[in-house]
This record gives sequence, structure tokens and C-alpha cells, in this order.
Amino acid sequence: MTSIPVKRPIAARMRGSVQQVLALASLIAILVFFSFASPYFFTPSNLVGILMAATVTGILALGTTFVIVAGGIDLSIGTGMILCGVMTGVFLTYWGWPVWAGVTGAILFGGLIGFVNGFNVSVLGLPPFIATLGMMLVASGLSLVISGTKPIYFKEHPDFQLLMNFSVIPGARFPLGVLIFLTLTVVAGVVLGKTIVGRYAFSIGSNEAATALSGVNVVRWKLTIYTIAGLFVGIAGVLAASRLSSAQPVGGMGLELEAIAAVVIGGTSLQGGRGSIAGTVVGALIVAVLTNGLRVTAVPQEWQSVVVGCVILVAVYVDMLRRKRA
Repeated sequence: MTSIPVKRPIAARMRGSVQQVLALASLIAILVFFSFASPYFFTPSNLVGILMAATVTGILALGTTFVIVAGGIDLSIGTGMILCGVMTGVFLTYWGWPVWAGVTGAILFGGLIGFVNGFNVSVLGLPPFIATLGMMLVASGLSLVISGTKPIYFKEHPDFQLLMNFSVIPGARFPLGVLIFLTLTVVAGVVLGKTIVGRYAFSIGSNEAATALSGVNVVRWKLTIYTIAGLFVGIAGVLAASRLSSAQPVGGMGLELEAIAAVVIGGTSLQGGRGSIAGTVVGALIVAVLTNGLRVTAVPQEWQSVVVGCVILVAVYVDMLRRKRA
């Protein structure tokens, strides 16, 4: 039986567009609010800080969009990112690889993490939540084991440190990492919206059984989708290590929630079958602006978590309402 590419209905695309407009309007409203709430918010240095914070979370969210659109979930992206950063340190500092080889190796290692997740989900049939939860713990432990529980510094590779922090516009402080994020956004948007990978991701997320009956090799495409998400994790790990000029073996837990929040706030349904890269980018900016604005206005850390959590709950509730109306 021949495979049949599935396109989203016009009504579904319109609902997604409305959600993107609402997310963009929310971002503008938050920017205006914090601009009046603090004189330190709308300054060049603070805005650059927001973009830098949105870059890592946003790249993780780009890959997560593919997984959630396909009806899955990935809880391992945070600790996976940390492990890819550690592997960057191993390749460059311990093994003495050139920068291009070390960066490539770390990105491919992220792809390997994604492939293992995809194998566990599509071939072994494990629930995505359990499969990626296990990988989250494995990646966290391996980061500590491989690094010896100590940070790995890139003192002998100053050019690697510029990968995230180099200003591509002299005097404007526009970091190279942000430009990489924008480039990846375009690439992800084209892949999700214009290629067979995106069409099958939407199809699997909408109705996996019907997609399989139409002749699509669901196992293979799930492997592909999770591997793509892993490549984004590898890129985020490289950029995070470059920004800190070191590979930190601890942390990462919680970043997966920020990335998933960005995806959901941007209009991607947790039940799969609907989403967009543009919405995800807006969602990542909302999370970054909200977190930064609360910090600049001296809101205590514990209340920052409360506010971000409430925003996530509202976004999920709105998604449920849209599903019921559909």
C-alpha cells in the first residue's frame, strides 16, 4: 500500500494562526508592562541577556516541537543538553580534537540520545514519558561519571568560547549564538512545514493508527523525529558550554519544562497533531521575558516559579478548550 502524505485541514491551520497571534500579543503586552515596571528592563544589555537566555531554551524547544507535534514528549532534553556539553569538553579538552570536530561530535552525540529515545518509544513500545524520564536520569548520571563530577574548562580553546558570545555586528553586541538560533528557526520551520518529515509528524500526532494503515512506516518516522530533536539538544549543549566557557556536569533538570512550556504557550497541542515553529519561538521569548522581567523587578525566586507555572497551566487549559471546540 502506498503512503499518503497527510496535510492539516484549513480549519486546524486557522486555529493555529489565531493562537500564534494571541501569543505574540501576549509577548508585546508583557514587554510593555515590564518596560513601565522597571527602568532597567528596556536597556540594551538587558535585552541582549533576554535573547541569550531565549537562545538555549528556544533551540531545545525547536526540537521538542517535532516530538510534541508527533504526539510524544521528551523529558531528557535538559540533562541531555548537559551531557552533550560534557562530551564537548571531553572531545576538545581531554581528547584534543579541533573545535569543528568536537562541536560536530557533540551534536551527533545529541542525535544518538534522540535515536535511543526514539528506539525505546517506537521499537520497544515504551510510553514516551517513561522512556524519556529514564533517559533523563541516565544522562544526568553519565554527565557526572564522565566529567568526574568536575567542570571541564575550555582554556585552550578561546575560539570555542566565541561560538556563543562573539558579536556579529561590531558595537551592537548581537551575539553569534542568537544568529544561530534564528538560522535554526528558519531551518526547523521549513522542515516542519514543507517537508515529508513535518507532514508525517502532524499525521502521526493526529491519528497514529490511521497513518500506519495508510502505509506509512510509523516506527521509522518516529525514530527520525526523536533523532532530529536530539540534534537540537546537541546544538543547545554546545552553545550552553560556549556561553559559560565550561562544561558543567550538574543542572539541566527543569530546562525541559521551560522548553515544553515554550512549545505549549506557542500553540502546539500536547495531544499532538498541531503546532508551529513560529509559535514556539514566540513562546520561548515569552518565557525568557517573563523570567527576566520578574528578576529585574526584584520578585523573589519562589514567586517567579509560581508565575511561570501559572502561565503554563493557563496555556494547557486554553489548548484543552480549543480541542473541545474543535
